[in-house]
Amino acid sequence: MPLIKTTSMTVEITDDTFDEVITSNKPVMIDFWAGWCAPCKVLAPIIDGVAKDVSGDAIVGKIDADKYMTGGRFGVRNIPTVLIFKNGQVVDRLVGLKQASEYKQALKKVI
Repeated sequence: MPLIKTTSMTVEITDDTFDEVITSNKPVMIDFWAGWCAPCKVLAPIIDGVAKDVSGDAIVGKIDADKYMTGGRFGVRNIPTVLIFKNGQVVDRLVGLKQASEYKQALKKVI
């Protein structure tokens, strides 16, 4: 059984699976969210759409910032925050709610 659980087209990330995910040989987009965050709820289907659009070319995941503390390692202070990783390094950061096209464009730059 793999350590990484998927929900729809996205990967559910935990503190235990975070390093495994970001060191993938594919670019990785991670949405840091919380259940009480209204903009995060609006962003959720946008992130799911991005995951569907890049299926096979990148990994798109979500991590609950209230439940898991990994975000602090990368300076995540506000949510929603979306980080894009390549070869384990942050290459882009989008803070706050953006248009779907901005998330797609940011990820496609590194695919």
